[in-house]
Formats: sequence, C-alpha cells, structure tokens
Amino acid sequence: MIDWINPDDVEDTPRPVVAIANDYPPHHELEWHRHRRGQLLYAARGVVVVSTPNGAWVAPPERAVWTPPGVEHAVKMVGSVSTRGILIEPGGCPGFGEASRVIEVSPLLRHLLLAACELPREYDREGRDGLVIELLLVELSRAPIVPLAAPFPQSPGLAAKCRAFLEAPSPHDTIDRWADDLGMGRRAFTRAFRRETGMSFAEWRQQACVLVALPRLAAGDQVTAIALDLGYESPAAFATMFKRLLGVAPSRYQG
Repeated sequence: MIDWINPDDVEDTPRPVVAIANDYPPHHELEWHRHRRGQLLYAARGVVVVSTPNGAWVAPPERAVWTPPGVEHAVKMVGSVSTRGILIEPGGCPGFGEASRVIEVSPLLRHLLLAACELPREYDREGRDGLVIELLLVELSRAPIVPLAAPFPQSPGLAAKCRAFLEAPSPHDTIDRWADDLGMGRRAFTRAFRRETGMSFAEWRQQACVLVALPRLAAGDQVTAIALDLGYESPAAFATMFKRLLGVAPSRYQG
C-alpha cells in the first residue's frame, strides 16, 4: 500500500511537473478542493469519477482525467483505486487549457506516468529524469480526447436537470419531458442545450449513461440490469452504444 500523499503538500516543489502515486480504499471520496496546478489523474486500477461545478468526468482503466488549474473538484473512487497523477504548472502543457477532459492513456504514456512517480521529488531536470518528464508532456499533448464527460449547462434550470439525471437516471426522460418541466418549447430547449453543452440532448444522455454505467460495471453489476435501468430496450442496444463510444464492450470494465 502506497502512503497517501496530499497534492497540496507538493504543489510548491520547484519543478514544472510533480508526480504522485496513491492507493485508496474502496469507495473513498475526496471532498471539494482545488489545486494551484493543473492535475492529471490516471486510474492504474479501479475507476475514478471527477466532478466539477461544470460537469462530471470518469476515468476507467486506460483513461485519465485532466482538471485545469484552480478548478474546484471532488473525486469519488469506485472500488479499490490506485492512481498515478501529475501536477503541472499553469501553462506547462501546450494544448491543455481551461477545459476538463478525459484522455486516452497509451501504453507509452502509461509507462511514463509510472516512471515519473518513481522519480525523486526534486529530480534532475538536465538529466534522464528531465527527459522522462519532457517526453511525458509531449505524449500528453498528443493524447486523444475520449467522450466520457457530461458537461453541465450554464442555465441553473438545465444544470439542475443534468445533475439530477446523473444522481438518479430515469429511463423515461425525454426532450419533451425536460422542456415541459422547464417551461420551454421543444425547439428552444434543444437550441439552448446544444449551445450550453456543445452537444445534443441525445449525445449528452448517451455520455451520461456511460458515466453512470462505468462505476456500476466496476462494482460487478450485470450488463442486463444496467441496460434496463438506463432505459435501453435490450442489453444489446446498450452494448452497441457503449462500444461505439469507448471502442470496447461493457464487459471489459466489469469488476
């Protein structure tokens, strides 16, 4: 078991990138907090769910969540979780701006994250250690973004509906029902939703369903039960959607 390291204790380390490794017990939660640096959190084992005031992001194995500098966030561990993370000085990773995201972790990036966590806290920037960090940042800037996000709209009413869906998904939620609840016309609702989230309601609902499903899969729930709870007509229909978004079957993430 790795001793738990508080990121706040290493943020002032005189290096542009600081790597930390932690093990967490099942279902551990980190309350709302923020870091001066940006944080990349990679789940080497287990599933990590990161929430911010602007949405929710989930990182199953082979994925990682980026949280920009200064953004308040909470973290929920699904099962026993082993993380490898890096804290990056603001502006230290070209291409990573003010938006949270989930990225794909390639085998090379994974090994670089593991190697970075083994470096001395004040590593030699001019030697091999510095080259490891430089290559890590290059690979990080090239990592593909994965659609494992459910951003919240800015409008309070729309945001409240999105948060409620993530807490208790309803298989009967539709555009018409949400629009009626908010006193909006269907067209006004769809325009506002796309404008404020960057995706259609159907796209958002699919990604939200994946976010809800991944922790349940990691906890050992059956695909059939998850599919029916989320309103899919059959496990096959749910599996098709899941594989289209993540490239693998739901069973790949079952605990």
